[in-house]
Amino acid sequence: MPKGSPELTEARREEIINACEKLYQTMSFKEITIKEIGNATSFTRTSIYNYFQTKEEIFLALLKREYELWIASLRKTMEQVDTMTKDAFAAMLAHSLEERAQLLKIMSMNHYDMETGSRPEHLKDFKVAYGESIRTVMAALHQYFPDMAVRQKQDFIYTFFPFMFGIYPYTFVTEKQRTAMEEADVNYVFLSIYEITYNCVRKLLGG
Repeated sequence: MPKGSPELTEARREEIINACEKLYQTMSFKEITIKEIGNATSFTRTSIYNYFQTKEEIFLALLKREYELWIASLRKTMEQVDTMTKDAFAAMLAHSLEERAQLLKIMSMNHYDMETGSRPEHLKDFKVAYGESIRTVMAALHQYFPDMAVRQKQDFIYTFFPFMFGIYPYTFVTEKQRTAMEEADVNYVFLSIYEITYNCVRKLLGG
């Protein structure tokens, strides 16, 4: 266990997560190593092992933070806006994910690796945030659509959350991927995060 105050421990953890986040802007998950992350912090690489044993645990912590930021954004909107139409709700949810592209990127590409490569206590911490995101979206459905049937709300959750895993690959493509699609004569329309999310939410709400 790391020595020092809880504040120092948390500050060190955040510095490690921030270093990983910065590297992820220009490097892939496979390219990033504990050594690379350590070089981007102000303390020794071996000190990282006092907080995280694998890079998967660091990425899982980063994903947890992204979920928490998304939850905070949704809750702020729920506090400020009492009522919404279906169109407004779809737009709100689409905008909230548009602002969290990193959340979508991590969960779509590395989710399985992160969970299998993390210790149970780290996985539990992440699942707390993930579960809270589900409860927050469900609370939003209760607030804005009180007449919606319970089964319909459950169907919304069980469709929308798996759908989120596929948003990033469908909205962020490399030139190589785009060229391959064209050469394969695949008539595919590339949509933005907002467009693809709005369309899905609006269909799930019906009417």
